[in-house]
Amino acid sequence: MKKIQLLSILFFLFNNLLLAQENDTLQSPFSEPRYHYFLKTIILFDEYLDTDNGSINTTQVRVLLPIGNKAWNLRFDLPLVSANTNSINKTAIGDVGMGVSYIPYMKNSNGFALRTRVYGNTAADPNFGTGKWVIMPAVVYGKYLYNKKFLWLSTMEYQSSFAGDDSRNDISVTLFENVLLHFFGKNWVAADVAFRYNDIIDGFQNNAFVEFGRKITPTNLVYIHPSAGFGINRTYNFGIEMGVLILF
Repeated sequence: MKKIQLLSILFFLFNNLLLAQENDTLQSPFSEPRYHYFLKTIILFDEYLDTDNGSINTTQVRVLLPIGNKAWNLRFDLPLVSANTNSINKTAIGDVGMGVSYIPYMKNSNGFALRTRVYGNTAADPNFGTGKWVIMPAVVYGKYLYNKKFLWLSTMEYQSSFAGDDSRNDISVTLFENVLLHFFGKNWVAADVAFRYNDIIDGFQNNAFVEFGRKITPTNLVYIHPSAGFGINRTYNFGIEMGVLILF
């Protein structure tokens, strides 16, 4: 597993050396619905997850802000988490996150994006967060397929804790995710499979989802996607997420 982590980190560092390609793109692979790197975006969504220990519901606000020549993008996440078990119901702020993305290479049909996210140990209730500060460097490859009717996005990410509550488990997870989106008219559908290897428990915590979305106005999009965890170490059984994107 250490070799997989090393390859992930080297992959990230290698792509960080790519030179920016200015004026070499007609349309970005990352500019379709749900991947607005170049537009100011507010995403409001609610996610329900069924677990072996009860249910978890997260209502979240995410803000995406392009900066500079729009090759850079800032991201902010504010989650409100609720848990429902046989004995207790609670609602509190979860781990707040922020991130930055950079697109160093782009052509009109494919490109790379580099991303780093940091989530703080900010949960108001220990059950609603990791108890750790977590950093998540990643590289994303995007490519249009079949005359731009499909968009394929592949992500390699490494998640590692670096500070926080010593009594909580450390975090060391390698993620490999692939999503395929199909666009037709004002609609899109997507399918995603994510493989997550948790080095702490020495097991996989995988999940997959399908998604259905529609552009309802020039600046508003809505989507719904059911998902399911799979594997004996999965973190949840099934879930559903619904959201709206507001472009401004």
